[in-house]
Amino acid sequence: MDQRMNGVDRKMLELLVCPLTSGRLTLDPERNELISEKARLAYPVRDGIPIMLVSEARKIED
Repeated sequence: MDQRMNGVDRKMLELLVCPLTSGRLTLDPERNELISEKARLAYPVRDGIPIMLVSEARKIED
């Protein structure tokens, strides 16, 4: 069984939370981002490394 999703370790994904809200994150494999629904932010994943900085996150517009 592959332990990676889009280059990101599955176990690490389970442990990561939004740095702004401490809420759950979900992976968007199409955009290679971690989504915080609560904060309405999308954190980029670059070379398999989640960039968990609010300043690097994309705002999700309705």
